[in-house]
Amino acid sequence: MSEKPAETIQENSAEETKQQEQVALAETSEVLSEEITDEDLSVPSDVPTADDPSSRVNKKDLDGAGFTIDEFASLLSKYDYNFKPGDIVNGTVFALETKGAMIDIGAKTAAFMPMQEVSINRVEGLSDVLQPSEIREFFIMSEENEDGQLSLSIRRIEYQRAWERVRQLQKEDATIYSEVFATNRGGALVRVEGLRGFIPGSHISTRKAKEELVADFLPLKFLEVDEERNRLVLSHRRALVERKMNRLEVGEVVIGTVRGIKPYGAFIDIGGVSGLLHISEISHEHIETPHSVLNVNDQMKVMIIDLDAERGRISLSTKALEPEPGDMLTDPQKVFDKAEEMAARYKQMLLEQAEEGEDPIAVMEV
Repeated sequence: MSEKPAETIQENSAEETKQQEQVALAETSEVLSEEITDEDLSVPSDVPTADDPSSRVNKKDLDGAGFTIDEFASLLSKYDYNFKPGDIVNGTVFALETKGAMIDIGAKTAAFMPMQEVSINRVEGLSDVLQPSEIREFFIMSEENEDGQLSLSIRRIEYQRAWERVRQLQKEDATIYSEVFATNRGGALVRVEGLRGFIPGSHISTRKAKEELVADFLPLKFLEVDEERNRLVLSHRRALVERKMNRLEVGEVVIGTVRGIKPYGAFIDIGGVSGLLHISEISHEHIETPHSVLNVNDQMKVMIIDLDAERGRISLSTKALEPEPGDMLTDPQKVFDKAEEMAARYKQMLLEQAEEGEDPIAVMEV
């Protein structure tokens, strides 16, 4: 049996394919030539419209999605800024103006910080504190105004942190140094951590007139720290007494000068700090008034009988130095000549009292 050549088989296949294509083309032309009616162009009745509730996606239909509706709402809330007065936010300085600075805190409108809110300290201009493009914290002072703008402050942040620092310094019973910037009838004014502090005249221990203290730096201790009442009261005397106390001890004899006499006793200057010689500690004999024994500017020897660092008080005595009861009234020079000898006896008595477990202060009544 003879076989057909390969060329003849290929020609027959090509001819058949061509015929099939012509038949398909004819069928298509016949369909397209048919008339298209309005019914063919109408929307099927079972297709929902855009406002049809049935066309909306329910929450349960998103269970298989990448995130839930709750997660989507949470994501949106991150960009729904809700600024409240009292909040501290980060902001970027983008404009320094004559009356204040414009700050971008991510709100819909740029926030404004008035010039007076730039610092707790006095500044010449905004550029002393802020620089364009600087990022820092700001305190929100108020709700949005009618233009949707917030008011900001740096001063409020510094104010809060200054009181925190001052309270900590008081807790530590720290001694600070501050410059006197003004004086008045009641005392002197200083600044501590940017806050205005007051030193009562009774707590200023210096021979200078108050007016001459301006620009002087004084060591100070805290007497009162009250943020609610905006009261910061300090003591120069306490700071000096504490410093002096570090070098003094009970039973020590020191030389002092009478600086003032009151019905209840005399104030004695001992090396720049004042100690009280109470009327009951002048002599073993009864005294009607300190003026009958002492005069202002008298120099005398006194013995330290108590050091109260907390209240900044030094208690003094000449009674403990009397060789015989009443010597301060009849022969004060004898008392001063034998002061060191009597002080040594006093210290020995203190030591013996301590060894016996008795109260050393009881010696003062001997």
